[in-house]
Amino acid sequence: MSQVRDDTTADGSGAPNDAGELRGRTVVLIGGGSGIGLRVAHRVVAAGGRVVLGGRTAARLTAAAAELGDAARWQTVDTGDTDSLAAFFDGIDRVDHLFTTAASYQVGPMRELSAADAASPFESKFWGQYHAIRLAAPKLAADGSVVLMSGAASARPAGLAPAYVACNAAIEGLGRGLAVELAPVRVNVLSPGTVDGHLWSNRPDVARAAAFDQYRRETLLGRPATEDEIAHSVVYLFTNTFTTGSTLYPDGGYTLR
Repeated sequence: MSQVRDDTTADGSGAPNDAGELRGRTVVLIGGGSGIGLRVAHRVVAAGGRVVLGGRTAARLTAAAAELGDAARWQTVDTGDTDSLAAFFDGIDRVDHLFTTAASYQVGPMRELSAADAASPFESKFWGQYHAIRLAAPKLAADGSVVLMSGAASARPAGLAPAYVACNAAIEGLGRGLAVELAPVRVNVLSPGTVDGHLWSNRPDVARAAAFDQYRRETLLGRPATEDEIAHSVVYLFTNTFTTGSTLYPDGGYTLR
């Protein structure tokens, strides 16, 4: 007889039933005060885990921790400052899973960006994650995992932004290299497409509408992702204990068009 698995929690939240994998675990989410990171935090807490939220804005982290309750704590951290990262991880005894979304950078055509702006995706998104993992490594549980954040532009550039495209591709290579070095700790990369959420809500309406319209035309599923859909993918990579060195593209088929 076939069986149907119900992955919806009793409260109807839609969080996956990953209590067996996440219950009692400590998940560190740098950038966890908002957006995708906060949605991951809600899923972890719903599954019985604990979260440590990091970010640069204390007020945002305070509000996020209040949403999550006693299973959450927070500390400010700047991924562009290795001393700040070192102090952040000094206060954590054990890291079962790590996910970093915090980054700030410029994108645009090679002919228009300054050298500093062109380098900013690497300085913030690539090296920020690299140093976070380097400093977390002594605390990582042997059966734990790291999820790196890349982007589908690595495989299909959406516009004129070659340095940003290269940065995302480099992060995917970094994930494979770290999977080898840190084994048996698992290291995977998440490479989403356009997401309708916190990041785009802070951009001008005209730019957001144009980007979303383009994405609807260019993806198989005809819409951007939700933050919760991407958070679901992160939790999958946390909890699938035989996946490492992989890049997952939750992009609605954008890279196939």
